[in-house]
Amino acid sequence: QVQLMESGGGLVQPGGSLTLSCATSRDIPLLYFMGWYRQAPGKQRELVAGIDSSDLTNYLDAVRGRFTISRTSGENNVTLQMNKLKPEDTAVYTCVGRFSAGTDNFPTSWGQGTQVTVSA
Repeated sequence: QVQLMESGGGLVQPGGSLTLSCATSRDIPLLYFMGWYRQAPGKQRELVAGIDSSDLTNYLDAVRGRFTISRTSGENNVTLQMNKLKPEDTAVYTCVGRFSAGTDNFPTSWGQGTQVTVSA
């Protein structure tokens, strides 16, 4: 299993920015999907953003235009840049990854989660 480790959560004022990073315990295989889920108190978990090995990205409608997910070639991490943050963005954000390398299909990997709080 590929281990995922999030960093970058914290407290930010409305309108501010945060950058979340998700590092992998090994080189990211050629075939992958990585993304960020979030879950706010009393809310269902939702996929915020995702990126795959074809560099296709997708976003939750509520964050489109404000959040950007990216992966730099050669780096074992995926970054979620969050701009113009709103109080409703407050949630625990968790990195997820699905990986495949030839005949090796790894179990879905989940990070431990990092708290993002947007409050004045």
